[in-house]
Amino acid sequence: MNIHEYQAKAVLSAYGVAVPSGKVAFSPEEAESAAKELKSPVLVVKAQIHAGGRGKAGGVKLVKSPEAAAEATRELLGKILVTHQTGPEGKEVRKVYVESGSNIKKEYYLSAVLDRDVSGITFIASTEGGMEIEEVAHNTPEKIIRVSVDPTIGLQGFHKRKLAFGLGLQDAQIKSFSKVVQGVYDAFVDKDAAQVEINPLIETAEGDFMALDAKINFDSNALYRHPDIQALRDEFEEDPLEIEASRHDLNYIKMDGTIGCMVNGAGLAMATMDIIKLYGSSPANFLDVGGGATKEKVKEAFKIILSDKNVKGILVNIFGGIMRCDIIADGIINAAKEIGIKVPVVVRLAGTNADIGKKMLNESGLTLIAANDLDDAAEKIVKNTK
Repeated sequence: MNIHEYQAKAVLSAYGVAVPSGKVAFSPEEAESAAKELKSPVLVVKAQIHAGGRGKAGGVKLVKSPEAAAEATRELLGKILVTHQTGPEGKEVRKVYVESGSNIKKEYYLSAVLDRDVSGITFIASTEGGMEIEEVAHNTPEKIIRVSVDPTIGLQGFHKRKLAFGLGLQDAQIKSFSKVVQGVYDAFVDKDAAQVEINPLIETAEGDFMALDAKINFDSNALYRHPDIQALRDEFEEDPLEIEASRHDLNYIKMDGTIGCMVNGAGLAMATMDIIKLYGSSPANFLDVGGGATKEKVKEAFKIILSDKNVKGILVNIFGGIMRCDIIADGIINAAKEIGIKVPVVVRLAGTNADIGKKMLNESGLTLIAANDLDDAAEKIVKNTK
């Protein structure tokens, strides 16, 4: 789950990371009032959307008065920002963050990510703050510093020093920088984050290190432990179909293809999407019904898939281990009868009660296309949707 910049800064601030003073605003009047309270000669008005690259898209404006802050807010609210992370459809700006200006001496990059390669948390730092880290890694990889932390021992002094020395910091700089690193680590662990990114992390003319921008992504599987984080969710920033899927405990991600997929198991879902591409088409979604799906869950999965107007056909690929294929078959039959599926449906069942499931489908009187294996299923669904 992603949150907005102003929310990420509030989380980090609670762990001792310095951030500029700022206030969120939902109208020009609120922005003007916030600017007056901040009493800063220079202010920054930032569009709040769940995407990077806002500055390049015109979503960050520098102003020098409360009146100018109100005018900048008026320009931003309702605007569709298109960045490299939003896709061509962009995102609508519904709120802004009015922030005090900062006296910047130097910009850095700092992030912490869950690194499965080392089974721990890896810090990434660079002297190239404000740049896209992917660009830096591609063009000047020598400017990327990586330090991995074993969770069994936690963050230690030598980790912080290695990052600081890698950035060329000295003396008093190291003390201020280390406080930021410690705060990022503590927030990451305590709140079950998947990524914390500060870009840029600035050093001010006064010698302090401060998060000028911040992004946090949380592990959705751990949100039940953090009602305070759940309360930060902004459903306007999420796809409506993904929100609906989450209400039924379905793992769904919308994509831009035409073949709807309903699969049990994330690995099998990935393989299903790959083989659809291999046979010359594109998946419309990732949808994992999980290992314990009920017929009601299957019916809701069909409804969600068919809510995407781009879907021209559906491939159901179920391997019955914990999941029983007859339950899936019953769900397909009920969904077809209740919602009237009008696109081709190819079904591949294997595993527990697969023969019973196939018999149920064959005797249902519905127009369903049976498949013997995954290759056969992919070939048939692509052929029937051309």
